[in-house]
Amino acid sequence: MTQSPIELVIFDCDGVLVDSERICIKVDAMIMADLGCTFTEAEIIERFVGSSTEVYTAAVEERLGRRLEKGWQQQYEHLYDAAFEAELTAVDGIAEALGRLTTAVCVASNGDHAGIRRSLEIADLTGHFEDHIFSATDVRRGKPAPDLFQHAARSMGVQPERCAVIEDSAYGVQAARAAGMRAFGYCGGLTPASRLEGAGTVVFDDMRDLPELLVTAAV
Repeated sequence: MTQSPIELVIFDCDGVLVDSERICIKVDAMIMADLGCTFTEAEIIERFVGSSTEVYTAAVEERLGRRLEKGWQQQYEHLYDAAFEAELTAVDGIAEALGRLTTAVCVASNGDHAGIRRSLEIADLTGHFEDHIFSATDVRRGKPAPDLFQHAARSMGVQPERCAVIEDSAYGVQAARAAGMRAFGYCGGLTPASRLEGAGTVVFDDMRDLPELLVTAAV
């Protein structure tokens, strides 16, 4: 059966456009140690990569056995900023893939607008997206809820079944499926392919393959 053609490609940011997940994991571990709770790197990858601030905060509070004050993460933002300025790069092959795409593209990330734009600027990817950037702060629920992807598609004037979502986390592909969109799980980063596989999902490990995968997905 021929599927609807893809008219919009929605990219996650961290781990898909910018190679930030390894950096974030190191900073996350430092923050959690400072708060007085310990998560291993494996736990951080499994539980937090691609998650919303609400999911992250709830897990830390559970481990601590106490509530955190509203906006508790703000005091640690400078750690992420410094690490990104020093180490952040574009995901291998993504600039080439973006340069070959002919469909409309946008970004939909659980990060805030300022953080998303800063990452894209450091990685020299801003020009590919212009103002087509959407954040979990724009909707009531971040990933794994479908709200953000639905908001992005609605804002871009494209029906969900004509959208493809590029994600690198289990939360992200779950949100894409819930939004009724085709999911493409990038396993070239930290999340293993086994956590991305599922109905309606193409798993791949080289961003240079993405343009061809998007074409064949509609056949």
